[in-house]
Amino acid sequence: MREVTRILSDLARGNAHAAEELWPLVYEELRRLAAGQMMREKPGQTLDATALVHEAYVRLVGPDAEKHWDTRGHFFAAAAEAMRRILVEAARRKGRHKHGGALRRVELSDRPAATPDENLLALDEALTRLTAEDPVAAKVVELRHFAGLGHEAVAEALGVTVYLARQKWAYARAWLKDALGEG
Repeated sequence: MREVTRILSDLARGNAHAAEELWPLVYEELRRLAAGQMMREKPGQTLDATALVHEAYVRLVGPDAEKHWDTRGHFFAAAAEAMRRILVEAARRKGRHKHGGALRRVELSDRPAATPDENLLALDEALTRLTAEDPVAAKVVELRHFAGLGHEAVAEALGVTVYLARQKWAYARAWLKDALGEG
């Protein structure tokens, strides 16, 4: 403990090598301090205890730091305050709009996406059921989806009005969405 106080005095007097001597003597205690700070934080932090210790140490003994600690306890109090400030700055950064501060985390399901073949088979089965219920709507889907025709071309091919072709398309999309379980 006296060694730490002596090194802190050397550091305050401008001894450049004192910071190198201090690091191994204070690292473990700084690490415990940081781990305690991190336990109070929400999970999912980008900072971990080691990064927090390193950042705080640079702020305490770096070239721009004010290095005047009376005792070892004073140094560790300053370290705890530096860690708190680092965590507050990180929280503010995360809260900024450009860093997604207005966004909320959404859990995604772990279901794998259906393969194109599975999608096609499901669509075919649903179209077969739709044909039994509304053959014109099923034909509109075939012409729009598989042939890539627009409403005018679909209307012409089926001999119906464009209005009816659009109406059947809207109905078929809703029906298929429900039938395929996407609604």
